[in-house]
Amino acid sequence: MGRIVELKHPLVRHHLAALRDASTPPHLFRDQIRRLSLLLAYEATAQLALKPISIETPLATTECMELACRIGLVPILRAGLGMSDAILDLIPQAEVWHLGFYRDESTLQPVEYYQKFSTSPPDVALVVDPMLATGGSAIEGINKVKKWGVKNISLLCIIAAPEGIEKVSTAHPDVDLLVCAIDDHLNNHAYIVPGLGDAGDRIFNTL
Repeated sequence: MGRIVELKHPLVRHHLAALRDASTPPHLFRDQIRRLSLLLAYEATAQLALKPISIETPLATTECMELACRIGLVPILRAGLGMSDAILDLIPQAEVWHLGFYRDESTLQPVEYYQKFSTSPPDVALVVDPMLATGGSAIEGINKVKKWGVKNISLLCIIAAPEGIEKVSTAHPDVDLLVCAIDDHLNNHAYIVPGLGDAGDRIFNTL
């Protein structure tokens, strides 16, 4: 069974305050997304497989460890791009593959408009999207990643609604879900309350 993890770290709660604040300008909003993405990725990668290697320090030969798996980042466009650079700083050898969805505002269903995967899937996929609202894009994104052939998948989101968590965990009970905050509910327009507004618009200054 996959885990549902809400981070309780004091730094998470601290950075969420500025992220939610409607007066936070786009460049500072992006900084907060970056910081929270690093904290999410740290938690999500705690169980990655390692292998021993031998290296030369300035003084001696010593045994160390390195990652033993290929890691793929799968940002869901466009807002997921705001999270991927931070995780690449933490895991610079990770591959980045993209999925694009937009939400049909009349049906609230995800519509795919872009997909870029290789012929050889990574061992581990981190699907990233700042907001988990209805869960539609996340479910379809995970469907695509599973069809690609990835067995070990985690979904990383900054803020999630209970409705989205329930749908994702029902559709994909084997996938780990890590979030910085679980909010109260979705409103009639499927926006997370209290939330932070439209993450993509705030990241890319397109309000």
